[in-house]
Amino acid sequence: MNIRFKTEEIERTILSQYATLSSETKGRMTLEDKCEIRTDFQRDRDRIIHSKAFRRLKHKTQVFISPGGDHYRTRLTHTLEVAQISRTISRALRLNEDLTEAIALGHDLGHTPFGHTGEKVLNELHPGGFRHNEQSLRVVDYLEHDDHRVGLNLTYEVRDGILNHTGKNFPHTLEGIVVRRADRIAYINHDIDDAIRANIIRNEDLPKDCIKILGKSHGERINTMILDIIECSIDSPQISTSDEVEYYTKKLREFMFEKVYLNKNAKSEEQKAKYVITELYDYYLSYPDKLSIIDKKFYEEKKLSKEDMICDYIAGMTDRYAINLFYNIFIPKPWEKY
Repeated sequence: MNIRFKTEEIERTILSQYATLSSETKGRMTLEDKCEIRTDFQRDRDRIIHSKAFRRLKHKTQVFISPGGDHYRTRLTHTLEVAQISRTISRALRLNEDLTEAIALGHDLGHTPFGHTGEKVLNELHPGGFRHNEQSLRVVDYLEHDDHRVGLNLTYEVRDGILNHTGKNFPHTLEGIVVRRADRIAYINHDIDDAIRANIIRNEDLPKDCIKILGKSHGERINTMILDIIECSIDSPQISTSDEVEYYTKKLREFMFEKVYLNKNAKSEEQKAKYVITELYDYYLSYPDKLSIIDKKFYEEKKLSKEDMICDYIAGMTDRYAINLFYNIFIPKPWEKY
């Protein structure tokens, strides 16, 4: 009995005409035998979850750098919230929930330590620039490799969704567009929650017209945004929102940029984070032989530069790894021999 065949048949029976069927994937970069149990998209999801890059997300900044409190979001919890919202929307619209989940779980694998601060610094330092969505694709295509396989060898649809979850280009599947929408829903709302916890803003500071339309609580606002997408997109070849909800969502996002994302108190440690990454980058430019844990043969075979190797190494670090590495390299150690 081939369970995958049965699952693919169920997809053809119950999914929307606009859904992406796993049996009709455009395939992988390297041909491989299919699994007898899992569809290709389910297999992609599992490969992402079991990757080292996915595990490192638990110690990467979302908004607040290396927060001391246990309840602040990290890049991992953000990813899980995006996956949950994406799956809810996809299931309601009868899209391919497995594809949506795989894209959501992989969309931020390329994020740097210290969040968007780290991304901005690497973009300035690296000759080719740096964008976390492109790095996420680079992670799944090349950097997560072992003795048996270079990269995770994911399907075209998952790779497309990861690359285009942000930026000017949009995914080619509705499932990918759902993740793009869910990413914004997740970060706007959980960043409000974290900013209130950090005493950066108060609940009563939120724009009153936004609260009136979207909801007073964290859960109400997420529910409003999800329901709006579902109501505007059901049995449709595109993912849409109403003009009203779109307007007040954008206004709430603008409020967050003004009061939180660019707030000097919330970003009080940003200059230190920039300094750490800059010093590490410059150090390895001068001493590339110190990159002992990097597979240099891989970079030689791909004809990649020293700068590429350093950028990949730093981008993959967690906040605490970068801080500890900086300490070990630049802070003098006491002389212990007597």
